[in-house]
Amino acid sequence: MNAVFAKYRENYAAIIKLGLPILVGQLGMIVVAFADNIMVGRYSTAALASASFVNNVFNVATFAVLGFTYGLTPLIGALFSQKRSDTIGGMIRNGLLLNLLFALLVTLVMWVLWLNVDRLGQPGELLPLIRPYYLIVLAGIVPVAIFNVFAQWLFAINRTALPMWIILSANALNIFGNYLLIYGNWGFPELGLIGAGYSTLISRVFCPVVVIAIFFTAKRFRAYKEGLCHSRISSRVLGQINRTSWPVSMQMAFESGSFTVAAVMAGWLGAVSLAAFQIIVITGTLGFCIYYSMGSAVSVLVANAAGLNDRTGMRRIAFAGYHIILTLATISSLVFIFFEEQMIHAFTEDPAVIAATVTLIVPLVVYQLGDATQITFANALRGTSQVMPMIWIAFVSYMLFGIPATYIFAFPLGLGTYGIILSFSVSLFIAAGLFLYFFLRATRRAG
Repeated sequence: MNAVFAKYRENYAAIIKLGLPILVGQLGMIVVAFADNIMVGRYSTAALASASFVNNVFNVATFAVLGFTYGLTPLIGALFSQKRSDTIGGMIRNGLLLNLLFALLVTLVMWVLWLNVDRLGQPGELLPLIRPYYLIVLAGIVPVAIFNVFAQWLFAINRTALPMWIILSANALNIFGNYLLIYGNWGFPELGLIGAGYSTLISRVFCPVVVIAIFFTAKRFRAYKEGLCHSRISSRVLGQINRTSWPVSMQMAFESGSFTVAAVMAGWLGAVSLAAFQIIVITGTLGFCIYYSMGSAVSVLVANAAGLNDRTGMRRIAFAGYHIILTLATISSLVFIFFEEQMIHAFTEDPAVIAATVTLIVPLVVYQLGDATQITFANALRGTSQVMPMIWIAFVSYMLFGIPATYIFAFPLGLGTYGIILSFSVSLFIAAGLFLYFFLRATRRAG
């Protein structure tokens, strides 16, 4: 153990230093997700079930948009290690255009889905809540894309603290908005679930406004600002960004899409099942966001090493990150096991929902190892810029195996919501093995 620590000590320190601000920001987002669902859940079970459906449907859109911005990280990270600030500014300009167009495309697709939301088999009594809440969430897609272009730039240049503070400020704004608009405090109207939607939208608009203002006014970012202002839209740069963005976007869309289909299937089992599913998914997000914060740090540092063609460094960073993320997965699992009652009761006092949710803790814990592994090596592979395999890895893992497993476990095998959560392990472990294999192959070629 001491020999392992000595071998990776410098890598551990670098990953934790870079990943800790991202982790704090992610924890802030988790707090908001918990606060949203606790406030909505205590307002009514119908509101919680409706939020579950819409948020899980939008996970596909949101992760697709986020994944598209992640294509910038390895490109800017490599340029940063080569000290090419002016070129980074041009990369941001081109990245903004491409990501804006992509976000508008996703918005159009999700609007078409809204027109057909009544065809998705959800409980009829929830549709009057689902429809307006869906449109409010839809309006937040473009602000998410714009902010995350700048966030990926900041991550890639090792300035992870600034996005953290912006996200934490937005989270505080969101929780305060929930307090005012869900329950109608301080003279504001009582809007319930719709109030939670408005509060989230305001916080999402806040983020890009603040980061853009800082980008154009802060002296320490002058070289990047000048690079952006003096650069042009280039088909070559757009093509470069496109090649690294689409595979990551599709990988995240397929992964989140499998969870969205699972949410739809949970809705087929009734509002109680859907509410229990939402509580477990939000709880599982605690682990996912923590792991992904360190995974993002791994991606940036692998990209920095890739810019110097350091094959050994790329592998050492990835496995040091894996050690850290496995430790975090163990801690998360222990929290899920020993504090299950407190977590569930925070969301709801409905006895039926509580009873249904308690049974789902075991499959939640089972899939943590697969989630931690696939996050580590998906991000490590992203850092190499050799991202094309990510599309078919995600398609095979989540579409060909994951969704059929979800249906089979839930219905033919009769396991219901328990089977839905248990099926996540199938896709996550398959993806984990494939991402590891292709990362090792990519770094071998880099040598």
